[in-house]
Amino acid sequence: MLRRTFLAAAVASTVLSAAPVLAAGQNIVQIAASNPDFSTLVTAVKAAGLVETLEGAGPFTVFAPTNEAFAKLPKGTVESLLKPENKDKLVKILTYHVVAGKVMSTDLKDGMMAKTVEGGQLTIHTMPSVTVNDSKVVKADIEASNGVIHVIDTVLLPKM
Repeated sequence: MLRRTFLAAAVASTVLSAAPVLAAGQNIVQIAASNPDFSTLVTAVKAAGLVETLEGAGPFTVFAPTNEAFAKLPKGTVESLLKPENKDKLVKILTYHVVAGKVMSTDLKDGMMAKTVEGGQLTIHTMPSVTVNDSKVVKADIEASNGVIHVIDTVLLPKM
């Protein structure tokens, strides 16, 4: 009996963790703002003046770097990008993380290319793990009212 209960709990846990996450009617910005792991991203989105855009109807797919991803950048990079005189560069970097449309993990194919809002291309691989350019997707399919967020471990940098 105990063995069956444990097995049932393990199966339920696996199924639930694989299911898409839906943040009850929240948009992309609201979801990011409610998660402390995205505080640097939210600060950057505000500095770039992109809040209204990412709160818009969309749908958008956002490859969202965590605070740890931003911390991998050379020392002083984030602080420099947040300065008003570097707003254009910041907008270019942030919009390189956004794809028009809602692309769920089940839509991904190995080697596919995705055009970003910035105008560049992202290369997506699904083997041996899901990556976007050189960044690993650490959590996928966080559904928002206006799209989807895929959490990544490295900031994506467009050609400047």
